[in-house]
Amino acid sequence: MQVTIKYFASLRELMGESSRIIDIDEKSSVDDIWRLLTDSKQIEFDNVMATINMEYVKKDKKPKEGDEIAFFPPVTGG
Repeated sequence: MQVTIKYFASLRELMGESSRIIDIDEKSSVDDIWRLLTDSKQIEFDNVMATINMEYVKKDKKPKEGDEIAFFPPVTGG
């Protein structure tokens, strides 16, 4: 099934793109997708935030066909 992936902030630069459409297995979770996308890259963010269709989700959430998954880097402030 296909989903749209979007990257925000510094992740956009690290990934070298702002979005793309990918094919995933129906059983894939958001965490599975993140690991698939970063497997060949040197990205060490374990605590990225993710949304599905603009709603924050936990890493074990499974998207559906046509969903938009967005990844955000960890937020710091002070």
